[in-house]
Amino acid sequence: MSFRQRLAAEALGSLLLAATVIGSGVMAQRLAGGNTAVALLANTAATVAVLATLIALLSPVSGAHFNPAVSMIQAVRGTLPWREAAPYAFVQVLGCCCGTLLAHAMFELPLLQSSLHVRAGPSQGLSEVVATFGLLTVVLGARERDAPWMVPAWIGAAYWFTASTSFANPAITIARSLSDTFAGIRPRDVPLFVIAQLLGAFAALWVARYLFPGARRP
Repeated sequence: MSFRQRLAAEALGSLLLAATVIGSGVMAQRLAGGNTAVALLANTAATVAVLATLIALLSPVSGAHFNPAVSMIQAVRGTLPWREAAPYAFVQVLGCCCGTLLAHAMFELPLLQSSLHVRAGPSQGLSEVVATFGLLTVVLGARERDAPWMVPAWIGAAYWFTASTSFANPAITIARSLSDTFAGIRPRDVPLFVIAQLLGAFAALWVARYLFPGARRP
């Protein structure tokens, strides 16, 4: 695959992932009648389903990262050239932000928003470290044929056992700050999440190099 094709796959996957996270959150909140648990369950199910589909579909094209933390760790490992990691991250963030706008358009919401959803404090940061650590450990340790179910399974579980509901992705975190909906996050809380996600990603790399020989630098 050409580099342009791989970037297009990352942009498309990121767009559809963000549109699903935001859109399913809006739909869930509208239909749940104020029951937050039901809304989160619906949001989780939609995210898991689309993530499994996108990984299976686009992994042969670009690796299906959809996540700057994943691309950065792959660059550190030497499996993605550093000159390609930055463009990967750029299109991932751009795709996720466009996905947010798409979700707003589908639900006739104002396209440009700023979230007021507070997600602050040590427990939120720790949750993102754990969520991203688990995600990257799965990415680095799973066999290729198992990734389409193992990655969504981890994210789906982490939606429920972490206080932050498992963002585990700097691109989707930035995009969710642009939506004052169920899945949103205040812009001022984004730096805490991104720093925690990067810490979790590097911790996973260290552990994976010990546990999985394939996670070592080629």
